Amino acid sequence: MNVEQARFNMIEQQIRPWDVLDTHVLELLAVVKREDFVPPAFRALAFADMQIPLADTEAGIAMGQVMLEPRIEARILQDLQVAKHEKVLEIGTGSGFMAALLGHRAQRVLTLELDNGLAAFAHANLQRAGVLNVEVRVADGATADLSADGPFDVIALSGSVGQLPERLMGLLKPGGRLMAIVGEDPIMRATLAQQAQTGAMVTQPWDENIPRLLNFPEPSRFKF
Repeated sequence: MNVEQARFNMIEQQIRPWDVLDTHVLELLAVVKREDFVPPAFRALAFADMQIPLADTEAGIAMGQVMLEPRIEARILQDLQVAKHEKVLEIGTGSGFMAALLGHRAQRVLTLELDNGLAAFAHANLQRAGVLNVEVRVADGATADLSADGPFDVIALSGSVGQLPERLMGLLKPGGRLMAIVGEDPIMRATLAQQAQTGAMVTQPWDENIPRLLNFPEPSRFKF
């Protein structure tokens, strides 16, 4: 496989057509080597428009342990508009690729991963890639006490949730942004919430279904 040609095709045929037009994001995707964050067994799929398993067990796949499609990661990065002075929280480290992208844009990134094995894998990937401003922490993003780490300028959820997580919204600085994929299969919406004095300003710029983050609350269901 011609790796550089595959990377070029990923950017030009998958990512740019999905309305990712920010030149800084596109240039970053050409620099950060996605293939170095993919498990060796799936490296040939590094640039494919698909979710890549991060565990070769049925349990891991059932738990949503996957790398998201490149176009989704790129669109999240574009919509969040992370700046060099900002502090970022990511929930759901996975392989560390999204954390690496955020690390190149931000001053500092704290990324939380529930699975010990994935956290170690991500940490090794980030160290090897020279991304040194990202801290990988084994913790449950749904319940972890982050009061000593916040507030944050940006919070990115690399997995879906049933509703906008109010607890995490409370960790945003004024003007801070949170991006999450919210809803239930078959309809989930990318939800960008910005903290303002009058409350959260929410937009839903696109739709996409991705695996659930574990342990986040689900909306109440009424039964008649």
